[in-house]
Amino acid sequence: MERSRVGARDKALVDKSGKQVGVYARTNDAGAFAWGTLRNPRALLAIQVDGFIMISDDEIGSGTAAFSVPVNLTVNGTRHALALDPRTTLLDVLREHLDLTGTKKGCDQGQCGACTVLIDGRRVNSCLTFAVMHDGAQITTVEGLAKDGTLHPVQQAFIDHDAFQCGYCTPGQICSAVALIAEGRARTAEEIRELMSGNICRCGAYTNIVAAIQQAMGRS
Repeated sequence: MERSRVGARDKALVDKSGKQVGVYARTNDAGAFAWGTLRNPRALLAIQVDGFIMISDDEIGSGTAAFSVPVNLTVNGTRHALALDPRTTLLDVLREHLDLTGTKKGCDQGQCGACTVLIDGRRVNSCLTFAVMHDGAQITTVEGLAKDGTLHPVQQAFIDHDAFQCGYCTPGQICSAVALIAEGRARTAEEIRELMSGNICRCGAYTNIVAAIQQAMGRS
């Protein structure tokens, strides 16, 4: 692995001589970049971390990362020092590395909201973000909302209003609702529906979900 400020030019990864060694793969609103190899754009060649570009020794497009990245995450108040394949999503870290399976893998494409967690208080689809992007961040999952054996007001409201059926989407709905209330932008049922529209309930419990959020808003 080489760690250097190799330049990204015209969405291509180039070495110090200007030779193109990789192609641009993706970016996101946090400004993180990843590049694939020339033979296989889906095979990771490099990822930008803290302003540096981490370059894999393997440029043959095998699809297997040739390096790991140290990442420190604080999840539900507990600090975890991890060494991760930089392609690992936050969702997979939570479920597969930390055994926090309350966060659900639904569509794995950022469309259903079942994987919603809180990162520094902001609701995020954890299936769409690399864990390495959140080194040092405070992450809260549904398991971390209750305090001293007492449910969070949103959790209690979901029970009071029977705001679930199968329950698969419920952890994401609850985390999203907690952040929604903290944002302070929703005042009416219509605004709640609009700002919760990224969380899908395939059982159709939307009326009860809105009622639960309104109850929790009244207690906040």
